[in-house]
Amino acid sequence: MKTPVYSLVVSVSLVLLGSLCPSLPDRAQADTQYFPIPAVSSSKNDGNDVGLIVPALMTGPDGDLKYLVAPMVIYNSIVGTRGTLNLFHYQPGGKELRGIASWSEKIERRFLLSYVDPGLSNGRYSVAVSAAHFKNATVRFFGLGPGTVQDDETNYTASETRANWKFGVYANEVTQIAISQRFRHMQSIQQGATQLAFTGDMFPDVSGVDGATILGERISFHYDTRNNLVTPTDGTAMTAYAEINHNFRKGAESLYSRYGVEIKKMFASESKRAILVIRGDLQATIGTDVPFYELSSLGGQNNLRGFGVDRYIDKQLIALSIEERIHVLRARLAGVMADFEITPFIDTGQVFNSFKNVGFRDYRITPGIGFRGIVRPNVVGRIDYGFSREGGAIFAGLDFPY
Repeated sequence: MKTPVYSLVVSVSLVLLGSLCPSLPDRAQADTQYFPIPAVSSSKNDGNDVGLIVPALMTGPDGDLKYLVAPMVIYNSIVGTRGTLNLFHYQPGGKELRGIASWSEKIERRFLLSYVDPGLSNGRYSVAVSAAHFKNATVRFFGLGPGTVQDDETNYTASETRANWKFGVYANEVTQIAISQRFRHMQSIQQGATQLAFTGDMFPDVSGVDGATILGERISFHYDTRNNLVTPTDGTAMTAYAEINHNFRKGAESLYSRYGVEIKKMFASESKRAILVIRGDLQATIGTDVPFYELSSLGGQNNLRGFGVDRYIDKQLIALSIEERIHVLRARLAGVMADFEITPFIDTGQVFNSFKNVGFRDYRITPGIGFRGIVRPNVVGRIDYGFSREGGAIFAGLDFPY
């Protein structure tokens, strides 16, 4: 399915129109502003959306954004009418409480609760906890490896429950060692909501089709000199991790491990109106009988953005992304200043089963263009359109891709 470019233009135009509502008073007191925004979008995997979002932005006496509440009613071309409530609570020091509840007419459900405190106990520690349950009825699977073809596209419903916690200790202002644990229970995959062939029929022997119950432990190293965790404009961030996982599904090989290194570097102009961002990512999975949804993947809102989510899946991954974030507009929004950026980008990478099989033939390249709306220091809204030989893809999110 090809994604029309005009839907990207319409979505961005509506967001900008909403943000440029009649000027708001500049007053040093708590305030709440509402911005009804029509929602029109098209997604590579998730179909076409039309509906209404009514964000409420609540600021404190200091003018900083404290709450963002965003109820949505959307009609989706695949799963019907969807109602969603998004709640974000922002506190000083980067603390964030996030809650999402969503219920669709057909199959899909989503519930998420998370809390992050990156500066616990006067900045000596960081802590993050989250729990989620969801049913996603539009998941795609093309098979394993870099050479899968579009004609093998299948669909299934993923019904799963997740929980995780993470605790980090700062060795100094820019270095952190963290331990974390995650739980993931995936039911046997179910029939999807599209007319595509069912993954369980086309790939019955792929590991994970019958479900999995996974407990994973990770140790990670973080080096971060960026000037903000959510809306940075300068600095370097590096993460390296090693993880061991236990699959408790009866009959499955119980142990496998995963490793990864990610490096992000920002090069800001003197005025910070143009910021070049480069991200490199290397991942490796070691073990047999690893569920396919636990492997590395390319495609989606954070890498190879010209393809749908999880377009390419295999044990190992190499990826590189470059984007230029260019400031184009500043406007007052609900008593706070909002910045708007245009972002040309290019993503490339490949997945593979063994490092012996890495070759230039299997690299995929997707150029694209993105638009960002930023309320510093806490909020980022974005829309990205990536081009690919399979028709391109559009993604929206409430954070930077990296």
